[in-house]
Amino acid sequence: VRQDYNEAFRWFKAAAEQGIAEAQYNLGICYYNGEHAKQDYNEAFRWFKAAAEQGYAPAQYNLGICYYDGEGTKKDYNEAFRWFKAAAEQGDADAQFNLGICYAKGEGVKQNFNEAFRWFKAAAEQGYAKAQYRLGNCYYQGRGTKQDYNEAFRWFKTAAEQGYAEAQLNLGNCYKNGEGVKQDYYEAFRWFKAAAEQGLPEAQYNLGVCYANGYGVRQDYNEAFRWFKAAAEQGYAKAQFNLGLCYLNGEGVRQDYKEVYRWFKAAAVQGIAEAQFNLGLCYAKGEGVKQDYNEAFRWFKAAAEQGYAGAQFNLGTCYLNGQGVKQDYNEAFRWYKAAAEQGLADAQFNLGIFYAKGEGIKQDYKEAFRWYKAAAEQGLADAQYNLGVCYTNGEGVRQDYKEAYYWYLISYRNGYTDAEQYVTRIKNILTDQQKQEVQDRVNEWFRTHPEE
Repeated sequence: VRQDYNEAFRWFKAAAEQGIAEAQYNLGICYYNGEHAKQDYNEAFRWFKAAAEQGYAPAQYNLGICYYDGEGTKKDYNEAFRWFKAAAEQGDADAQFNLGICYAKGEGVKQNFNEAFRWFKAAAEQGYAKAQYRLGNCYYQGRGTKQDYNEAFRWFKTAAEQGYAEAQLNLGNCYKNGEGVKQDYYEAFRWFKAAAEQGLPEAQYNLGVCYANGYGVRQDYNEAFRWFKAAAEQGYAKAQFNLGLCYLNGEGVRQDYKEVYRWFKAAAVQGIAEAQFNLGLCYAKGEGVKQDYNEAFRWFKAAAEQGYAGAQFNLGTCYLNGQGVKQDYNEAFRWYKAAAEQGLADAQFNLGIFYAKGEGIKQDYKEAFRWYKAAAEQGLADAQYNLGVCYTNGEGVRQDYKEAYYWYLISYRNGYTDAEQYVTRIKNILTDQQKQEVQDRVNEWFRTHPEE
């Protein structure tokens, strides 16, 4: 017979009115999707319910969807759970998956990850891609089952090969991190690309990272820019930040400070600490936006409170100089200390100065020496010079001209020219043997610190 949807609808309706469950279900589908009849969720609900009450599993599932989404009836998670369960127990994969969701989220039933795992597994074993992905997550996170990266990888791969984008992303992460499979950047790239081409923003970002760093593909800043932009325009914060970096560094695109500002701001308002820090720099330097120390302070503070060391240091400097905020040595000390404890050499050096001068804290030469040394050992020439001063004057440490000479020499060779006069002065105090011993140690320093 010639295909005729109107006639199909007519006969579904005739059979449905006689109580045929499958016809009632099909009539509900027609109303639900607006196929061969005007879309009408109330009528769809009515006919799904009629078929569901006769035990027809697909209708029970669709009735659950109506209750879950509030289509044709008032939203009711308890009823949604009831009908998903009825269909799931008959082996309906869609219902098994949605029942798993109810247990995972605690919707219509008490949250129970073990039951969520059970139903995701039931649907996954029937080839249901979304359930395979969720099952992979259960294994990956150890929710409802023992953590098992091998099983996570297996189920992500099964779903990914069906084209499920989220699973392709997670499979790419497994290959990238070597979780459940041997690390393989080429495979990671392959799966990120598959998901990215389906429009998944996180995958687009990861693909951009691959191109930017040459992971699994030849380095290509143009492609990196392209994919960061695709994800950024979907609101993905990490991509927005990286897109800002592309504009800042002129990688894959012409340098443009206005675009730098635009994308750093987009990421900053979403809470990305590194973007907040860089947005603060834009305001501090007047790059891409009018210079505004108040705004610079605001964004440094936002990033600093998230523990970003560079922002903590800059916030300390704002308080030290009274830029964007009233001068406050106590607060300056506090934020320098926070950054110093994270290993930031400039902050360690400044913290040493605060202890030496007694600004924002009680004067303490031993602490000053301690922080100068921490920064000096990271190669900071200013700190190396100050460490030499400590040894020369016996401040915070026992006086030791040999050690002073050692640090002055390193500082001078690292470009701190003011150290030259002290090198000459101390040199005349030491014996030739002592000077040679120090010179040997200095040479060893630069051998083991080639970047200094």
